[in-house]
Amino acid sequence: MTSSSTPAPDSPRPPGTRHPLRRLTARGRGEAHRAATPLELFFDLCFVVAIAQAGMQLVHAVAEGHAGEGILNYAMVFFAIWWAWMNFTWFASAYDNDDVLYRVVTLIQMAGVLVLAAGVSRAFEDHEFLAVWLGYVVMRLALAAQWLRAARSSEGPERTMALRYTVGVLLCLVGWLGLVVLPEDARPWLFLVMAILELCVPPYAEKDHPTSWHPRHIAERYGLFTIIVLGETIAAATVAVKAGIDENDALGDLLPIAAGGLLIIFAAWWIYFVVPIHGHLRSNKQAFLWGYGHYLVFASAAAIGAGLEVAVEQVVGKAHISTLAASAAVTLPTALYLLTVWALHSRHFKFGITQQLVLPTTALLVICCTFLGDWAVLAAGLISAGAVATGETLTARRSAGAGGTAARAPVA
Repeated sequence: MTSSSTPAPDSPRPPGTRHPLRRLTARGRGEAHRAATPLELFFDLCFVVAIAQAGMQLVHAVAEGHAGEGILNYAMVFFAIWWAWMNFTWFASAYDNDDVLYRVVTLIQMAGVLVLAAGVSRAFEDHEFLAVWLGYVVMRLALAAQWLRAARSSEGPERTMALRYTVGVLLCLVGWLGLVVLPEDARPWLFLVMAILELCVPPYAEKDHPTSWHPRHIAERYGLFTIIVLGETIAAATVAVKAGIDENDALGDLLPIAAGGLLIIFAAWWIYFVVPIHGHLRSNKQAFLWGYGHYLVFASAAAIGAGLEVAVEQVVGKAHISTLAASAAVTLPTALYLLTVWALHSRHFKFGITQQLVLPTTALLVICCTFLGDWAVLAAGLISAGAVATGETLTARRSAGAGGTAARAPVA
């Protein structure tokens, strides 16, 4: 790694060199040229393996007519994946020093998510969460070790903050053991309680001393993960369409789903990246709300791909559900994605009620597409693309009306 990607605040190094072991001290929030590192990108790819497994099991559950149970299991497994990813991302933004020990502990976390991914099918099919819990244990113990190292390298309020994180991570880890030992009926309630407790750890740990996370780095990390999830969605949908064509010669029936799905995913990318969000991340309160909200962004983006697979399986006769249910598997996560991105991103940059209503109105229209039968996915894709076009038109008109000097507002 180069010095531009991971500079150390206390010990500058020439390009192409790195220290084998040094103190894990906080990086500066105002660092220039802060970018995601190759290790972070590798980390993300391992997590997408787990997301793909969760999406695959969601497809099976919905296609077999067990949507409620499938969605609940998906929400629980996806929370474990997302929360472990998010905790590492914010920690790395503040403390990544790229030495040997930091790299090794990060690789251990990556091994943990692969263990978790291996247990996803058992969690869905047999409600057996042992492998998922063990993978989570590996990831969280590794993170706790990172926080302990940060505590040893700091003092005063920063040391207290790092120790709070360590204790919070470990206590919550014990609580999650209930998914393994408690009766099946009690597990959803345990999940709800433990999820709330996990979400409370960062605000409590940082109430006296915030970490020095980097706004541009955080925004880039979330954006890159969004791209990876959308890419996984395209890959899953493509495989499903190809299988339908090869096995059932159903090209004509699948074209509306393929075209509509592609338009939905393209629009999802456009809407998310239309404006840089890092300027909005000015405090822990804003950043926590924004970061937590991405649970719905990532989960819904991945669920769109699962929904497209369900729609394909319904068309070729593999799914034992109605056309309405198959359409809802695409339109509902699409609408959730649109509303969540509007709440987290777009509304902060809108000008006037017309621009503010574009995305919520689009989400409502996408839901209405559920009732259009075989054309539901294509209609949802066209409406999503229309939202992008409408946003671009409104932005261009406002810019022209202001003599070309108006700040760019987000489309949709």
